[in-house]
Amino acid sequence: MSTAEHAGDAGHPGHPGHPGHAGHAGDVVVTLEVGQNKELPAVPAAPGQPRDREMHAILEIGVTRAADRTDPVTGAAHRPGPALAEVLIVDTSRSMLHPATKLRAAKDATTAALRLLPEGSRFAVLSGRFDATVVHPGPGHDGMAVAGPAERAAAERAVRILDADGGTAIGHWLDLARRLLSGQSAPVKHVLLLTDGRNEHDHRAAMPLDTALDACDGRFVCDAWGIGDDWDADLLLRITRRLHGRAGAVRREADLTGVYETLVSGLLGKALPELRIRLTPTAGTVIRQVKQVVPGEQELPPAVPESGGRGTEYVTRAWGEETRHFQVVLSADPTGRATGEDLQLAAVEVVVPDFGHTVRLPAPRPVLVHWTDNPLDASRPHPAIHRHQLYQQASAAVGRAYRAWLRRAEGRAEADRRLAHALALARELGDAHLLGALARIEAAPGTGRFRDGLKDVDWQHLILSSAMTTPPEPPAAGPPPPVPPDPPGTDDPAPAGPGGLIECPDCGWIGPADSVYCGGDCGRPLRRTR
Repeated sequence: MSTAEHAGDAGHPGHPGHPGHAGHAGDVVVTLEVGQNKELPAVPAAPGQPRDREMHAILEIGVTRAADRTDPVTGAAHRPGPALAEVLIVDTSRSMLHPATKLRAAKDATTAALRLLPEGSRFAVLSGRFDATVVHPGPGHDGMAVAGPAERAAAERAVRILDADGGTAIGHWLDLARRLLSGQSAPVKHVLLLTDGRNEHDHRAAMPLDTALDACDGRFVCDAWGIGDDWDADLLLRITRRLHGRAGAVRREADLTGVYETLVSGLLGKALPELRIRLTPTAGTVIRQVKQVVPGEQELPPAVPESGGRGTEYVTRAWGEETRHFQVVLSADPTGRATGEDLQLAAVEVVVPDFGHTVRLPAPRPVLVHWTDNPLDASRPHPAIHRHQLYQQASAAVGRAYRAWLRRAEGRAEADRRLAHALALARELGDAHLLGALARIEAAPGTGRFRDGLKDVDWQHLILSSAMTTPPEPPAAGPPPPVPPDPPGTDDPAPAGPGGLIECPDCGWIGPADSVYCGGDCGRPLRRTR
């Protein structure tokens, strides 16, 4: 595995963190915390129920870099990062010409991404239709191009003359990217895919999407973005959840260049190409599930441990300086176990591959159980687990609202109910991003009803937003601020302006005085809710 050190071990002679070891101790620091309610009932709630109990725990894993090192000659800060091999896939199906601004935006964004690739990076640009074509380095060239002034200029020229025709068969696009990246040694292999369609020609593809995802899983990370008015949020999420990436979309074609620049800049700052969660259960404990829950839900299948042993490893990829949360579900039988004391169900470790930099790893942490005869002790879910349950419910409510909306008049009442439920859950979560996305759908703030004139793409944006998750905000330091008294004769309204209107102090949106949430871009609360 990696050139790594565990916390507390760095002073041991011969250890990778020792000053005599090649490399720089502490280039990357990984932290690990385990959150759980340890209490589980020792007896079934009713006769005939299974004896096994499920323990849910949240792993909070953070990755940071050590302070920038300074070059002794130039004085410039030096932040080493893993090398990158990048494939940019441009949808060039016929629909990209309707309107043509989509294809122009795709060309602008792709060339902007090319300009950001560091010298020596391997890259390729693909055009995707019924099949996939290497736009650059082009016919007669094996493998991928090497970034430099001449190669970038040639790639930009090839991108600028792209035309659009044919259909959409994304499985073949991804498989060609896999074949190109398979010969690369770069620690971070990444695909950035753009589409405006719904993969409607999968049945005609030389490589169907399901087959391609099976072949590509574990080979690279893929971010997938939608443009225009006819992309499919579920398709983007299906791809990115399987390939460890993130899904997004732009509301305006002109925004795509900025998005691509941000994405590529983030890739260049990746701190770890891969991180593995190793779970070693104690006798009688079974691992039921491991999945990422922040910043988005993603199932993690077990992988073959690289170091042998009893543990089971779960692979996560392409870490920047960030924190992610993972939910672990274990089951165990309390029969014959002691009650009233903490017992270990499993040990959690973090391991990383060797990519040329020293990584400071946390010490292993236990997942515990405290068998109890008091049902009240076992009835309190851990706050992070409860928060993820709320996100699952909110995402499901959005999906049901959309499906009801598709039934038009027949489904309107159900769509309103589901939307109101999603709004209530978003308020409980305190998720400003989700509240803002829901505000774009709601007819007027506080009504809990969807507005007239919605397009399908409005719902697709909301589905993507409901798939994003955030941890709770950390409590502010010091005593909480005083709560202002309610204005006389009102039910927590914000001060009303002339004509019974209210103005959002953040974005300037003006709406009815009884609005609970801003109906503009920020979606912030305007009144306290109970």
